[in-house]
Amino acid sequence: MSRIGNKQIEIPENVEVEIKAHLALVSANNLTLEVPIHPLVEVKIADKVLKVERKNESKLAKSVHGLTRTLINNAITGVKDGFKKDLEIVGVGYRAQVEGDKLTLKVGYSHDVEKTAPEGILFEVKKNIISVSGHDKQMVGQVAAEIRAVKKPEPYKGKGIKYVGEKIIRKVGKAVKGSGA
Repeated sequence: MSRIGNKQIEIPENVEVEIKAHLALVSANNLTLEVPIHPLVEVKIADKVLKVERKNESKLAKSVHGLTRTLINNAITGVKDGFKKDLEIVGVGYRAQVEGDKLTLKVGYSHDVEKTAPEGILFEVKKNIISVSGHDKQMVGQVAAEIRAVKKPEPYKGKGIKYVGEKIIRKVGKAVKGSGA
C-alpha cells in the first residue's frame, strides 16, 4: 500500500491543473509544467482536490502510484513557490560570479569554469554562496549537482563546492613519525 500515493493534493487558489490523456498540465503565473502520467495510474480532480489512483495491483502500478503523486505535487509547488538549492564555495581564492545567465567559477584550476543556465534556471551569488533557483525541482537539483561536480569538497581541508549544511567527513593528514635513529 502506497501511503504517499493515497494522500490527496489540495490545489491552491491560483494554480490550475488540467489532465489530458497521459499528461498533467500544471499552470500558474504564466508558467506551465508538464507531468507524464503512466497508463497504470488514473488522476481525478474534484473540488480543488487531486487524487491519484492505480488501475490494478501489479508491482509496477504500485511503484508508479506514489511517484506520479509526488511528481504532480512537486509541479504544483514549483509553479506556486519555486525551488532553490544553495551551494557554498570553501577555499582561499575560490570565487564565483554571474554575468547574465553564465556562472563563472574560479576554483583552483588554470582556467575559469563557465556554466550556462538552462531555460528556467536562475543563478545568484552572494559572497561565497551560489543559489540555483527555478520552477522544476529535477532541473534545479541536476544543475546544482553539476556545479558541485566541478570541484567536489576534498576530505583533508574541506576545500571545494558543497551544499549548504552538507557535512564533509574529514580525514587526518599524514602522522609525523617519531624522531627515530
